Amino acid sequence: MADHLASIYGTEKDKVNCSFYFKIGACRHGERCSRKHVKPNFSQTVLIANIYQNPAHEPNCALTEAQLQEHYELFFEDLYVEMCKYGEVEELNVCDNVGDHLLGNVYVMFKFEEDAAKAVEALNDRFYAGRPVFAELSPVTDFGEACCRQYENSECNRGGLCNFMHLKTVSRSLKRELQDAQRASIKILKGSSGGDEDRDRERDRDRERHRSSRDDDRYRSSRDDRRGGRDDRDDRRERDRRDRY
Repeated sequence: MADHLASIYGTEKDKVNCSFYFKIGACRHGERCSRKHVKPNFSQTVLIANIYQNPAHEPNCALTEAQLQEHYELFFEDLYVEMCKYGEVEELNVCDNVGDHLLGNVYVMFKFEEDAAKAVEALNDRFYAGRPVFAELSPVTDFGEACCRQYENSECNRGGLCNFMHLKTVSRSLKRELQDAQRASIKILKGSSGGDEDRDRERDRDRERHRSSRDDDRYRSSRDDRRGGRDDRDDRRERDRRDRY
């Protein structure tokens, strides 16, 4: 089965470097892997390992699907807002796998590499929900290659133990709300400082050059359903944030 999956994803080609680590930023063999895990010195993507604690993975979980989705979306919003403090976020993805090397992993792709580096430096001095945060630069640049194609087609028979990313989904309304808020914040910041446009264009060109050198709603919860209890939710979230950070 493993050979079959490797053939599908092309991970059998490189006999020196670990293709799983290169594509996914994680490997089930860890440091015992017979192939090299080449950690990048610079990258747009940050891996925050094992940070999402999914209640569904607890043995005595009694939450409904709607409650589990609300728990996840609160986490997603909390982390997205926090990551925006370090720079412009292009993607934030959360793994739903249960294998130790992917369990609770969050991948944050920033627009600029220097913002990713800044986030790693800051996050490794932080705690979240009482647990230390472990962050590192990740080689992942293409989530299309990192994700399980069979899972996206509801055909993966390995479940949470799959070695490719099974990403949790978030409601479109929440994602749109967060992205709009980020764009508005960036617009305000750019309006208050001169010369940012030329700098951003140059950094965009650098990013494209760097990218060119590299290898090539399963469940939706309506945001409107939660808005009735938004005030209570916001109070709870503020208390949780004070406890976590």
